[in-house]
Amino acid sequence: MHYENNNGKDNTPLTDLSDGQTGTIVSIIGGKHAVKRLADLGLKTGTRVKVVRKTLFSGPVQIEVSGSRLILGRGLASKIIVVLL
Repeated sequence: MHYENNNGKDNTPLTDLSDGQTGTIVSIIGGKHAVKRLADLGLKTGTRVKVVRKTLFSGPVQIEVSGSRLILGRGLASKIIVVLL
């Protein structure tokens, strides 16, 4: 699923990025709890994230943000919308 923003670039869920790709968070889709949980992990609008490794099918996604590596469940990672760099 892709979302077009007003500068012509495609926004995409973090789960659609390939290993090694980097993007900047443009929005987080979810309730107050999910947004707060991600913000507590340092994931908020404007933050640069890199996908380190994805497992096949519905497994977790390993990302790097601000020099730290995190592992997110695929459901939570799919709520993070990024624009590719």
